[in-house]
Amino acid sequence: MKFRRSGRLIDMTHYFLQNPQRLIPLTYFADKYKSAKSSISEDMGIIKQTFEQQGVGTLLTLPGAAGGVKFIPKASKEEAKEFVNELCEMMESPERLLPGGYLYLTDILGNPRVVNKIGRLFASVYANRKIDVVMTVATKGIPLAYAVAQFLDVPVVIVRKDSKVTEGSTVSINYVSGSSKRIQTMLLAKRSLETGSNVLIIDDFMKAGGTVNGMISLLEEFQATVAGIGVLVESEDIEERLVDEYISLVKLTDVNVREKQIGIKEGNYFTHL
Repeated sequence: MKFRRSGRLIDMTHYFLQNPQRLIPLTYFADKYKSAKSSISEDMGIIKQTFEQQGVGTLLTLPGAAGGVKFIPKASKEEAKEFVNELCEMMESPERLLPGGYLYLTDILGNPRVVNKIGRLFASVYANRKIDVVMTVATKGIPLAYAVAQFLDVPVVIVRKDSKVTEGSTVSINYVSGSSKRIQTMLLAKRSLETGSNVLIIDDFMKAGGTVNGMISLLEEFQATVAGIGVLVESEDIEERLVDEYISLVKLTDVNVREKQIGIKEGNYFTHL
């Protein structure tokens, strides 16, 4: 079927948005639209320019017989600022306070629009790094991990606190919880991670960083490399942080249960853009 140029542009744009980080040969589009490669290259130039002007991302062209074009998702600083401010407003609501000073985040982590935006913001920072898998710990970090993995086009591996017969043999470690100082156990199925993988750790909330530090120790058992650490919320009032290198979207600065007040400000995300 022969496409008009307007049709090609719309269809190609949709394809790139649905297939981020995937290398696509020019011949794929040339055969699909029955068009010359020169015409396809001109179309991609238009799409690339539009993506960059709108802050959606960019198209990366790789030359050679094994080359092609790849869509790299990005989020502009202006878009990220607006969204992080929105997150801060959402989290400052007094209704989020739970007994013990905990915050209710389930509605945020269950909102596809919000989770998708969080995924794109993290993917923007790590788009140019070598990432093989995204790792998180069950359970609340799972939707965030999948959102980030979608934009990076990599699989997700889930660390659990107990073994499941459906996952086969596992590797387990003991770690010290950063906040409670208790010894806990986490494990990962042997088949879920290849030796030497580059892993991006994603979590929903970090206090002292004990859980994240445990995942780092678990990765050492697989001889894997930590390519980055991203957390949605970090707690500021911590005497000793067990993790140094990480990116956070928002920071919990204060919780006053008696006055029902929550202090939230932007995290260190914008220092890494």
